[in-house]
Amino acid sequence: MRHFITLDDFSNFEIEQIFRLAAGMQTQLETWAGICRSKLLATLFYEPSTRTRLSFESAMERLNGGTLGFADPNSTSAAKGETLADTARMVTNYADIIVVRHNWAGSARVIAKHANIPVINGGDGSHAHPTQALTDLYTIIRRKSKVNGLTVGICGDLQYGRAAHSFALAVARFGGKLVHIAPKGLQMPTWLLTRLTKYHRHEPLEVENVTDVIENLDVIYVNRLQEERLPPAVDAATVRGSYLLNAEVMKNAKPDAMIMHPLPRVNELAYELDDDPRAAYFEQSANAVPIRMALISSLMGLQQLILTQPPKRNITEASQQCENPNCVTNHETYLLPEQETFNGDTTIQTCAYCGSLIK
Repeated sequence: MRHFITLDDFSNFEIEQIFRLAAGMQTQLETWAGICRSKLLATLFYEPSTRTRLSFESAMERLNGGTLGFADPNSTSAAKGETLADTARMVTNYADIIVVRHNWAGSARVIAKHANIPVINGGDGSHAHPTQALTDLYTIIRRKSKVNGLTVGICGDLQYGRAAHSFALAVARFGGKLVHIAPKGLQMPTWLLTRLTKYHRHEPLEVENVTDVIENLDVIYVNRLQEERLPPAVDAATVRGSYLLNAEVMKNAKPDAMIMHPLPRVNELAYELDDDPRAAYFEQSANAVPIRMALISSLMGLQQLILTQPPKRNITEASQQCENPNCVTNHETYLLPEQETFNGDTTIQTCAYCGSLIK
């Protein structure tokens, strides 16, 4: 049984198979209708969602499957103190596959540990959003035919944006050149940079202003300010307007550059760009449905992947508790801390749940 909690759960070859299957489903929907008949997808959304929840439900419905779940945790037994482990065991009795979104980093991994059906991470805190990364990569390939060799700028709130984290790792794995563009205080977290350098041997360029590099970018990936995750020490009003992509800025971009955004947008992406042929964000949103159709059917074994060996994760029991207050291990106290090392380098260890550096 396979889960999809981080990109590390699939090899590059398996991801490419997902893309080929998604392309077939996108163009020949009637061929695949019925593949999930009598199957149920459980949507466990402890955080607000529009695109992710609706695209998963749309994907399952288009495969003639059904959905059940919740979008308000206060109406569930979580409000009574039920643990994620027990929720996973319970939902296993009612569904065939689970997608979970939660505000704690590492929460999807806990669900996967205690469920005996496939689990998909629909976003866990500020950690990861791997199905969004698949959608993003697929959108680039549909327009550019490749990722390898492209210069990809990721702009905005990179510290707390989980979509940006998974996207950066995906681009690095497929040979893109990363440029991280963020104001001070919102740069990529150290754990993500460590993973890029130690695991993927990639050193991104880091700058503060998109205008300094926009003429070199093949892809411009914009992220909103994650105000719901900002610590009290960060003044949202100060940083909210510190980055903006508009028509004036795009005058210096390449004629065939792509503008991407995982959405929702607030004030970081001007509406005047919606008619720009370089805008790909609504196309990006639409592509989420065939990607999630392909992922659901593959994880359920209804469409067989040619299995390969995904990148090996070196995970062992940790000697100390994770210091990230948002890590699931600091909320679900029955969990034992676990650590991950990279390529045999035991001097750098990260939490296996949330990715935070341990030492």
